[in-house]
Amino acid sequence: MERFHFDTVGFDLDGTLIDTSGDLAAAVNHALAQDGRPPLSVDAIKPMIGGGARHMLAQGLAATGGGADPLLDQLHRVLLEYYEANIYVHSVPFPGALRALDELARRGVQIAVVTNKLERFALEVLRDAGLLDRLTCVIGGDTLGPGKSKPAADPILEMIRRSGGGTAAFVGDSIYDVAAAHAAGIPAVACRFGFLMQPVEELGANAIIDHFDELVPALNGLR
Repeated sequence: MERFHFDTVGFDLDGTLIDTSGDLAAAVNHALAQDGRPPLSVDAIKPMIGGGARHMLAQGLAATGGGADPLLDQLHRVLLEYYEANIYVHSVPFPGALRALDELARRGVQIAVVTNKLERFALEVLRDAGLLDRLTCVIGGDTLGPGKSKPAADPILEMIRRSGGGTAAFVGDSIYDVAAAHAAGIPAVACRFGFLMQPVEELGANAIIDHFDELVPALNGLR
């Protein structure tokens, strides 16, 4: 087999490896209900995902009438408690994700996850999905401290360090993912099936995939 160009391939979690939208939407709506607000649809919440739970909830509050920081602080705690107790009810890996990970592993690639989800939640989701043992490392939004989550380069650079160095690429579904990869000097692949905040063509990724079966060929086309 021809040597694969990338030593490490990193993945975002929510909206990239796993469709977590049902469980995240349930948590947002549970928090909103504590303030007597109407629920939002899963499709309305999907574009809010990617910047971490607090950011997601802030957008949910904005969409239902707004709210000051004390309310956001209170409902953020409510959201996290509910989500932790109901973290993997509706979530499921995206079609073809497991095959793509198997193919990368067969080629000797180190596989990692870098997410803006809190690290403890990311580990639990990946464990429940049966993916944790496949990964070299998992870096959450709080792993490196304040200001060092995506779109900063820091978590991508740390992913490369923990994976042994060498060449790397990153796969995600948001501007946070593409910006972080490019800030770290590596190419990005965007998933059209993810929780898009904007048209995928506007993300500036080096390649776009419609299904995970396209991932390895897309990576082979990057240098």
